[in-house]
Amino acid sequence: MLDIDNLRTHAFQKKGVSEDLPFDESVLALRVGNKIFALTNLDAEEFSVNLKAPPHQIIEWREEFPNAVQPGYHMSKKHWNTVFPNRGLNSEMFFKMVDTSYESVLDTLPKKTQREISQST
Repeated sequence: MLDIDNLRTHAFQKKGVSEDLPFDESVLALRVGNKIFALTNLDAEEFSVNLKAPPHQIIEWREEFPNAVQPGYHMSKKHWNTVFPNRGLNSEMFFKMVDTSYESVLDTLPKKTQREISQST
C-alpha cells in the first residue's frame, strides 16, 4: 500500500525538492525551485496526491486509470490530476506520475534556476 512516506522518500531522491505546509497543517506541498509539483492532504481518509503533467498525458492517464486518476481537485483540470495510488496503480506507475510532475514543474523554471538545481548535491 502506497502512502505519504513512499511519496516523500521518492521525491526527496530528486534534486532541489523541499516541502512545506502552505495553506494549513493538513496540506503538504512538495516543491522544486519553490514551485509546487505535488499536493496531498495529510488528514484525508484515503491517500491521494495532486500531480502535474502535460495536457495530453493528463487525459491519457485519466482514460487508462479511471478509478485511480481523476481531474485535479481544486486545481487546473488541464494540467493537474488527483491520483489515488491504492486504487489499482502499481508503484512503478505511481512513481512515474510523480517523476512527470517533478519534471513538468522543473521545466517551467528559469534556466538559471534549473542549472542551480542540477548542480546541487
